[in-house]
Amino acid sequence: MSLKKKYKIWINYVIGPLLFIILSFSIYYKVKNQTGLEETKDLLNSAVSGNNLWLLLLLVLLMCVNWGIEARKWHLLVSRVQPVNYFTAYKAVLSGVSLSLFVPNGIGDYAGRLVYMQEGNRLKSITLTLVGSMAQLIITLTAGLAGLLYLSKGSWLELEQFKGLSVYWVNGIIFMIAMGALLMLFIFFKLNWLTIMFEKIPFVNKYRFMVENLETISRGDLTRILSLSAGRYCVFVVQYLIMLHIFNVQLNTADAVSSVGVLFLVLAILPTIPVADLGMRGEAGLQLFGLLSLNKLGIIATTAGIWLINLILPAVAGSLFILGIKLFRNR
Repeated sequence: MSLKKKYKIWINYVIGPLLFIILSFSIYYKVKNQTGLEETKDLLNSAVSGNNLWLLLLLVLLMCVNWGIEARKWHLLVSRVQPVNYFTAYKAVLSGVSLSLFVPNGIGDYAGRLVYMQEGNRLKSITLTLVGSMAQLIITLTAGLAGLLYLSKGSWLELEQFKGLSVYWVNGIIFMIAMGALLMLFIFFKLNWLTIMFEKIPFVNKYRFMVENLETISRGDLTRILSLSAGRYCVFVVQYLIMLHIFNVQLNTADAVSSVGVLFLVLAILPTIPVADLGMRGEAGLQLFGLLSLNKLGIIATTAGIWLINLILPAVAGSLFILGIKLFRNR
C-alpha cells in the first residue's frame, strides 16, 4: 500500500471520530456555561409540561422543516457540479451547522458542506453555496426593513426612548438598508456578470472555474431559491411567535412579527460565533421585545429556547453525521 493511500485512510477514519469528540465536548461545556440559560431554567422546565408540550414538539418539527428547506436549496444549487441526493444534502447542512458553532460568519458552515463533495468539486461548490446564503440575506434585509418601517411609524412613536430621536437619523438607516437590499437583489439576478469579471482580470481568471457554474443558474432557478429562502424565513417567524406564546410574552401579532424581523436584521448585520452569541441574541431580543413587553424573563427564555432548538439540536445531529465523513473518496 502506498504512503499516499495510507495517509488518506488515516485521515478518513480518524478525522471524523476526532471531530465528533471535540464537537460533543465543546457543545456540552459551552451550552452549560452560557449566560442566560441558568436564570431561565425554571421557565424552560415548566414549558415542557402541560399544554405546551405539543407546541414544543411543533417547534422541533419546524426546526426539521427549516433545515430541510435549507438542504433543498443547497441540493438544487450543487447539483450543477455533482449529483447529490437529498438525504446527503440534509446531512451536509447539519454538519455545517455543527462546525459553524465555533467559527464566525458561517465559515464552518461551508466547511461542513464541502466534505460531502468530491475532491475536484469542493471549490466549485463554494460559490453555489454563497448563492443560497445571499438569497437568505436578501429576504432577511427586506423583511427586517418592513418591520423597521412598521414599528418606527407606529408602535415605537410613543415610546420615551424614541422621543427626541432625529427622524433624519432613522430615515437614514432605513434608506441604507433599502439600498443594500436592492443592490444585493440586483447582483443576485446578475450573477453571470461575475464570470465576465473573472475573465477580464488576468490574475483572477485562473479561478474562473469557481464561478463558471453561476452561468447555468437561470432566472427561474434564482427565483425558486429566493422563494425557498422566504419560506424558511416564515418558519423562523412562526417559531418565534410560538415561543413568545409559550413564555407568555404579550405582543400583538403585527408587533411581534415586525420585532422578530428587526431582530433578524440586527443579527444578520453583526458578525458573531453562533455558540457564543446567545448573550447577544438575548440582549438584542430584550432590547427589541422589551420596548413593547414587560416580561423580560419570558423574552430571555424565548431567545434561549429558539437558540437551543434551532442551533444546538441540529448541531448535535450534525456532529453525529460528522462521524462518517470521508475527506477522500475511493476512485
